[in-house]
Amino acid sequence: MRVEGQCHCGAIHYEAEVEHGSMRLCHCLDRQTLTGAPFRASIQAPAETFRLLAGEPRKYIKTADSGAKRVHAFCGECGAPVFACAPVAPTSYSLRVGALKQRSELGNPAGQIWTKRRLPWAPPLNGVPESEGQP
Repeated sequence: MRVEGQCHCGAIHYEAEVEHGSMRLCHCLDRQTLTGAPFRASIQAPAETFRLLAGEPRKYIKTADSGAKRVHAFCGECGAPVFACAPVAPTSYSLRVGALKQRSELGNPAGQIWTKRRLPWAPPLNGVPESEGQP
């Protein structure tokens, strides 16, 4: 399905193709810190379908404990996160669901990761597969 996204202030606009029903939730500590929320909802878009239509995001490269690097792109004006990808020749973009106009049309989450980091007051989601760590 075709999706359109933008940051909160509208300086960055993009479009991509995603698979309906493939959204995933991540409860890891990095996602909690990067979003200021208990988890992050993301959906993958193949790189060949991602197209930046307006603006140029600022980028932060996060190095994981494993040594893997990941670009986190956000608006330099409003700070809204918009996507993440590999730092060199990305094959896909992890789009931030909250930045997509079609967020309510993506279907239920297909899975959750790092549920061992789920905040104690956040209830499990019935019927959504879980992984305690990185699958």
